[in-house]
Amino acid sequence: MSAAMKFIDASSNRWHEVTADDALVPVPTPCAQCLLSPAQWQAVRLSWPRDLPVGIVVANDVDVETIGRDVASFALIALQFPKWTDGRAYSQARLLRSRYRYTGELRATGEVLVDMLPLLARTGFDAVVLRHDQSRAVAERALAFFASGHYQGDTLDTEPRYRREPQSTR
Repeated sequence: MSAAMKFIDASSNRWHEVTADDALVPVPTPCAQCLLSPAQWQAVRLSWPRDLPVGIVVANDVDVETIGRDVASFALIALQFPKWTDGRAYSQARLLRSRYRYTGELRATGEVLVDMLPLLARTGFDAVVLRHDQSRAVAERALAFFASGHYQGDTLDTEPRYRREPQSTR
């Protein structure tokens, strides 16, 4: 399980989602810390400066294979949970971490509840934007409760507990 989950305050988030309201679809010029849609990224991917951080917002019904070859270009990939009962973003996260070896920030957005945090961590998320009615303090307690790890493997430690090296008690 992830050592630490980053909690993002939506009101002070430094990343800016480029939406149709911005009249920048597709994005005509690169901008710092922009979160693009997959369609916007495809329009600018060949001309985007390598030293300018860019992120992408991926809906949970998008096949991550469509961005797979470009994951090293993204400083942030935001996966969406439109409903807390829809778990397709868990699968997207797992694929991004294990198949595509994505090492940047993987952020859960949308209907993210405290109860989801242990599974979010196990599937590769390292940052969340909690739903407005969720408590960060309760979320941190939930993560601490599962800090000893899960019996089965996850994206960071793929071996089940019985196959892992014993940890020193010093």
